[in-house]
Amino acid sequence: MSDRIFGVFGVLLAIGFAIAALQIEESFLSDAVGPKAFPLIIAAILGLSSAVIALKPDAAPHWPSLARLAELAAAAVVMLLYARLLPELGFVFATALAAAYLSWRLGNAVLMAIATGIGTSVGIYVIFHLVLGLSLARGPFGF
Repeated sequence: MSDRIFGVFGVLLAIGFAIAALQIEESFLSDAVGPKAFPLIIAAILGLSSAVIALKPDAAPHWPSLARLAELAAAAVVMLLYARLLPELGFVFATALAAAYLSWRLGNAVLMAIATGIGTSVGIYVIFHLVLGLSLARGPFGF
């Protein structure tokens, strides 16, 4: 029963995501694909996979323990905080903090998680901003 509820919720979420994607206004300078393509692809994948889950549920689903659900909720809160703090902290700092926390919760030692967060943040910044020239959120230090 829980798989069916999860599947139906996913289908409804995909529909909402597709409706939101269709609201994106296209500039006359956009490329041939346009800004709607990627969100619509994600909505289609989410909708199809959720429909499969709803139509073919697991006979005996295994739910994680309460402690594991709390860790999943904490990870979701970190991602919400990441989105909220991105404009204030900038891409480099916000990404470093979020990646370090998530790396730590995935089992890395604290110092290794910090190194992973910094490496991930700086690596993505170099590739997307410096190499590809994409605009990323600027923090208090201009990067």
